[in-house]
Amino acid sequence: MRSTFRPLSLSEFEISPEQGFLPQDPREEVTDCVALNELGHALPKLLSARMVRSFIDGQRTLLPSIPSSWQEQDYRAAMRILSFAGHAYVWESPDHPAASLPVQLARPWYEVAQRLGRPPVLSYASYALDNWRRLETSKPIALDNIVLLQNFLGGLDEEWFVVVHVQIERQAGSGLAGLVQAMNGAGLDCEADVLTGLRALAASQAEMRDTLLRMKERCDPYVYYTRVRPYIHGWKNNPTLTEGLFYSGVAAYGGRPQPFRGETGAQSSIVPCLDAGLGISHAPDPLTVYLQEMRDYMPPRHRAFLHSLGQAVDDRGRPLLSGYVRDRKAQTPELWTAYCACIDLLAQFREIHVGYADSYIHRQHQSHESNPTAVGTGGTPFMAYLQKHLDETKQVIDG
Repeated sequence: MRSTFRPLSLSEFEISPEQGFLPQDPREEVTDCVALNELGHALPKLLSARMVRSFIDGQRTLLPSIPSSWQEQDYRAAMRILSFAGHAYVWESPDHPAASLPVQLARPWYEVAQRLGRPPVLSYASYALDNWRRLETSKPIALDNIVLLQNFLGGLDEEWFVVVHVQIERQAGSGLAGLVQAMNGAGLDCEADVLTGLRALAASQAEMRDTLLRMKERCDPYVYYTRVRPYIHGWKNNPTLTEGLFYSGVAAYGGRPQPFRGETGAQSSIVPCLDAGLGISHAPDPLTVYLQEMRDYMPPRHRAFLHSLGQAVDDRGRPLLSGYVRDRKAQTPELWTAYCACIDLLAQFREIHVGYADSYIHRQHQSHESNPTAVGTGGTPFMAYLQKHLDETKQVIDG
């Protein structure tokens, strides 16, 4: 046993084996906030009619003050509605994005975001983690039993794109539990736990891969690019908002525009946690810098879990789990086999994602400067670097 090793626990980081990074069923409405709830319900119709800006501009207030009765789930529900409303306000007209937000939207968005430890912009946590409900509460979180709480325009393609991510998040739960079991086993020198944990992780990864493969069943690449993607862009490295976005009435920003990244699956904690736990490193490139920045958009406890995984090293300074497995490659080959299976499945997941990035974005015909095909919704070039990270994943066991 390593004298400095402290076993990891999922519950410490608001993660569960049953639901992974997903919370318990998200709150559908915000407590004691009629105006905000009505905006959330009306948003798809307002956006279809391009009336979001005029509607919000006509409101005296959306959230006069944060009620003392609010619980964590209220803050998350409010963040979801405010984030969708904020992006709908900015991107209502793709050719003419709004350069500033009115105070009645900007100030509550900032205040709620501060409470949650994230910037006031639509992030993956509000777009996916806190944006679903079960059709039948007695049945599990599954593609045939979950729908979104909030949409931009609505429709099958937008719905399916997000619920596929929600399903993957749920399936990751047992894998994260397996990863923690394997890492704790390595830290405590228990080969049986390492092997059991790695096999549980691989089973979870296979489910995640199979779900990702279903994306094109109900989300068409053209519809995604033209009707879903335009509204999730942020205001950093976007050619139509080069300075960022003004948040009127937010004193902390000193009247300066803020350059926040757009919503992206790169803000999901799953793949970064698998990289960190399995000991996969990526040579510095623009994407690694961007992915490090994406941690600022994750819920704080998930960010802390990712940090803890990266800090778990052995006495030689190597990643704890991969170092343990490599040292026993000859004497306990089944450990190496189980580890390699996890690496291979992560490479498969990345390869599917590279293919989707190509067909859903890169090959599409750019019709608006605000919806570029050369960069992701987070505002960074992606194709070459996604392939590089895939190659580096494979090299862990091929090299």
